[in-house]
Amino acid sequence: MEFLTIIPPIAAIAVAVIWRNVYAALLVALFLSETLIASFNPGLGLLGVIDRNIAVFESSYNTQILVFCLLIGALIAFMRDSGGVSAMARALINSGFAGSRRKAELAVAGTGTLIFIETNVSLLSSGVLGRPLYDSHGLSRERLAYIIDSTSAPVSVLILLNGWGAYALGLVSAEGFDQPLNIVLGSIAWNFYAILTLALVYLTAISGRVFGPLRTADEKVSAVTEAGAEPTKAIYMWLPVVIMVVGALSFMAWTGNGNITEGDGARSILWAIALAILIAAFLLLKDKVFKSDELQDKAFQGIGEMVPMVTVLLFSIALGGSLKELGTGEFIASIAAGSLPAFTVPAILFLAAGITSFMTGTSWGTYGILIPIAMPLSQALGIPPSLALAAVLGGGVFGDHCSPISDTSLIASVASGSEHLSHVRTQLPYALATAALACVLYLVAGLFV
Repeated sequence: MEFLTIIPPIAAIAVAVIWRNVYAALLVALFLSETLIASFNPGLGLLGVIDRNIAVFESSYNTQILVFCLLIGALIAFMRDSGGVSAMARALINSGFAGSRRKAELAVAGTGTLIFIETNVSLLSSGVLGRPLYDSHGLSRERLAYIIDSTSAPVSVLILLNGWGAYALGLVSAEGFDQPLNIVLGSIAWNFYAILTLALVYLTAISGRVFGPLRTADEKVSAVTEAGAEPTKAIYMWLPVVIMVVGALSFMAWTGNGNITEGDGARSILWAIALAILIAAFLLLKDKVFKSDELQDKAFQGIGEMVPMVTVLLFSIALGGSLKELGTGEFIASIAAGSLPAFTVPAILFLAAGITSFMTGTSWGTYGILIPIAMPLSQALGIPPSLALAAVLGGGVFGDHCSPISDTSLIASVASGSEHLSHVRTQLPYALATAALACVLYLVAGLFV
């Protein structure tokens, strides 16, 4: 009966593709999962849907992320409606820093690469910066979403001076290795998916060429997609963004007692976005851009714009918790841990991580399931632990890039202003092509290590 655990995520994907309604997809999958947990009782399954969504708020981390995503709307509204975004875009274009399509895309990709400490901060910063630049050069929001989504997570699993690295180190350390740090650092060179994904992002930015549905999305762009206010002062945009980034890093260092990688990422970015909003509000009131009641209305308007996407994120988190209790991830992982030729194990782990992340919508949840399996499996078969770890880390990111219920892809859609399912559909060919090449490299690595 274990095979039934994969029915809810499959149903979610099917509904999302056929109906193009991510809300219905998540709720259908959540209902099926809760019904299975309740021993096929649909009445209890329906009640379980309600309880599971409420349970999301029992985690301070989840609550902080949801509130953060709502507050993003207020900050974006302040920067956009004050004319700060338009002024920033004009300044970058006039200065020559983003005067061409290539420079604009490289500026966005570079921002996402440099802010590797926290993926949400990276997505928001590069997304907000990229909106006016992509609009001015006639580039689609789907293209922007692809660039920022395929930059933030791959960079995070390569540089590892962040929560991703700390999490991986904790999971590896629990397996009893003498030098777990060396294993984590050694995974960098083997993380083929992350390396290839970043290479493809920069190749896209430099060449300007895209393919598949993303090319169609670009061809449909004929004018500016988001009308902003008349340009005023660029400081209305860049100062809040700088405050948010610096604040997030500072709060992570503070909550980590001087060590950024041990800081509380969710709480830090929530504090940082609140601080950025306060600074932006003070600046706009001081310069008499808005009156106090107008500023309040702008804040609630921006928050309201985020409610649909935050609802999707809420349902996604609830579904992830339900699938974890159901055992979907463990079932998928057990398939990979069967009797396998040693040289195929890295590729199998990569695919297993990708499928698990795709169906559960969480790379971190995938790591918690598969790393404890991959580490002893690599030892038993004589495979370098760093290679096995890299396969799982890269596979988790791959699954996130393909999944319509992934939280990072959802936030990338929010930050870029792209319709979510359109972002997933246009990014999918890039993720699949890169993953196919990564699989070949993992097979080769399995043969020669």
